[in-house]
Amino acid sequence: MTEQNDQSLRLAVLIDADNASRTAMRDVMSEITVYGTPTIKRIYGDWTTPNMASWKPILLENAITPIQQYSYTTGKNATDSAMIIDAMDILYTGRCDGFVLVSSDSDFTRLATRLREAGMKVIGMGEKKTPSPFIVACDKFIYIEVIRAAAKEATAQPEPQPAPEPEAAPAPAAPPAKPAKKGRKKAAPEPEPEPEAPAPVQEEPQRRMPKAVVQLIADATAMIADEDGYAFMGELGNLLIRQQPDFDPRNYGFSKLTQLIRSIDRFEVDVRQTGHPHTKHIYVRDKRRK
Repeated sequence: MTEQNDQSLRLAVLIDADNASRTAMRDVMSEITVYGTPTIKRIYGDWTTPNMASWKPILLENAITPIQQYSYTTGKNATDSAMIIDAMDILYTGRCDGFVLVSSDSDFTRLATRLREAGMKVIGMGEKKTPSPFIVACDKFIYIEVIRAAAKEATAQPEPQPAPEPEAAPAPAAPPAKPAKKGRKKAAPEPEPEPEAPAPVQEEPQRRMPKAVVQLIADATAMIADEDGYAFMGELGNLLIRQQPDFDPRNYGFSKLTQLIRSIDRFEVDVRQTGHPHTKHIYVRDKRRK
């Protein structure tokens, strides 16, 4: 995710039931609230078929309106047409600032392009099998697998630690030893056991970033860097998404872009204090560029 998101956007959420994961819908709707307010929530499919019955509790829980679209001909997807028509109707009403298209189908590539031409912000959500043309047609594309993994990690509860045992009372002092009788040899004292060497601390293995990702960050940093080579982190995050819509730090195991960049030795992160005590600006610099 980028460091800055406009949560005031009014979003129209349009879901292709034939190409959406019903088990991940709760996490998907929660992710959408990061980027704006979902004012319209519709899902398209043929709800007369038996396999769509399991959607009902999910739609009620998330207040999503089902739109009925019959399958007139076998092998033809009428759902796509209904979703595209509704998207254009919503566009011309002017009630939204952006669209969220939840599907892994490349048939919505032209729709995403047309909405962006009209000045709408378009966010795509689909599985990793989504074809590239649909991904690059969106302003931002988020993988559902990444959303689900992040949700599972956030809800995972740590194992409860056992309560510390109460300290035992000190043992009574041993009585003084009796003096040895004459004529007997004193027993040799037993050697004290050598202290065990502490176990070596195992460092967490550093994640290896793909070279293409490192180069993408380096090129973007160079484009917006100042005379000293520093680029503002918030501006860098926005530029990375414009260049590669499916760029997301969570794809590589990090929740924030700053954490991802800190893990790469090539970059230097500078945190600068502003006039406000609770506000800081983060900048990044490519060490290889002078």
